[in-house]
Amino acid sequence: MNISSVRITGISIHNFKNIIEGSLSFKNTRKDFKASVLGLYGQNGSGKTALIDALELLKYALCGQTIPRKFADFINIESEVATLLFDFEIRTADGITPVSYQFSIRSVLDVADHNIDTIPAGEQKKRVYIFNERIKSPIQGEKTTRQGTLIDTDTAELFLPRAKKQLLVGSSKQVDTNLQVAKKLSGAQSRSFIFSRKFLDALSNAPNQSDPERKSYVGLLQRLVMFGNLEFFVINTTHSGLISLNAQPLLFAFKSGELSSGGTVMIPLNEPVVIPTKEKEVIVRIIQTMNGVLEQVVPGLTIHHKNLGTQIMESGEEGTRIQLMSRRNNKDIPLSYESEGIKKIISILQLLIVMYNQPSITVAIDELDSGVFEYLLGELLTIISERGKGQLIFTSHNLRPLETLDRGFIAFTTTNPKNRYVRMVNVKENNNLRGFYFRDIVLGGQDEELYDQTNNAEIAYAFREAGEYCGS
Repeated sequence: MNISSVRITGISIHNFKNIIEGSLSFKNTRKDFKASVLGLYGQNGSGKTALIDALELLKYALCGQTIPRKFADFINIESEVATLLFDFEIRTADGITPVSYQFSIRSVLDVADHNIDTIPAGEQKKRVYIFNERIKSPIQGEKTTRQGTLIDTDTAELFLPRAKKQLLVGSSKQVDTNLQVAKKLSGAQSRSFIFSRKFLDALSNAPNQSDPERKSYVGLLQRLVMFGNLEFFVINTTHSGLISLNAQPLLFAFKSGELSSGGTVMIPLNEPVVIPTKEKEVIVRIIQTMNGVLEQVVPGLTIHHKNLGTQIMESGEEGTRIQLMSRRNNKDIPLSYESEGIKKIISILQLLIVMYNQPSITVAIDELDSGVFEYLLGELLTIISERGKGQLIFTSHNLRPLETLDRGFIAFTTTNPKNRYVRMVNVKENNNLRGFYFRDIVLGGQDEELYDQTNNAEIAYAFREAGEYCGS
């Protein structure tokens, strides 16, 4: 199967953070753009960051990585289980294949570091247990193709349906036993079973490798693995926090032929730093890729690394001592002296360039507008949406993009935790979406309330009351 790209087309969230129910399609049904853009807007605490957190959780699952402990606290306080469903389109030269991936998480006590059941309250730690994983894809019948269950782990057996288990991993009792152990181990390690190394190896080593139906199913799973590891990037507010601490994260994605690589390089800015030679080569490539765009986005600005000589590292490997510099008007200054907004743009620019040019790159960013001038933000998003090829999902408080993006790219949070995400209705072609949003905040008019109204007089009174405790 000659697969060219993967795209997330929708999400359903149940009992996750402050969302009891929330579903959102990432498709623009108004116009057919090559790029997929989704900007999410709403008041503070209404579920914007929860969307990015859900996508981050998806990336951990697809990569087969241990899900961080923090997600154990993300289950809605009124529930013991959170469930997430993600829809994908896998595009090939032969057409588009819809695939969905669903899983649940719950918080469990982590007893890995103890050999007794009675753990002191101060030493109790929670971790994430991922379970009830389910993959749905087109199921090939004798005459028709329908959307059905390919893998369902919500069973005491390895997984259902049995016919698909037979097709995918065979009938060997030894393989079945090994995978049952792997299934339990994945749960104990807070990892996905479907996307675990053990399960993927079993798929690769199973009989009937030449069966066309089997090859199709395995190809879908392998493509999702590649997407999660090399083409899907989630940038949360921790990223901006690192910049505030004078560290420069550089996110990147490179592709050379059939080989892809991606990740983050972290460069401290307070002083020169020694880095391995391979890491230096990545930094040089990132800078070469972004400088042509950077000097257009921030007129006259480029960055480079200053080579301060070689040095033997603690590992015995030869490293290079470098310092990141910015250059304007042929004058160099350390990058640490630039604004946080400049550093934010630099940190994600190479990734945006790749996303602009490659249809299979998906970038999700929380608070994209943080530190970025609103006019520039609007212009960048317009260029990406109208001429780009990849997928961008972002949250923002700055409303400028509501005036520049097609409204099919914009969604809003509501005050209803049982219907957290909506698209605007009754918007006419000549309406300014920003003005329309403000009007609906004040007057209403949507099926769901978009803003939990505040009272200025009560806020002012609360300030005066609080002042008494400050000695005012």
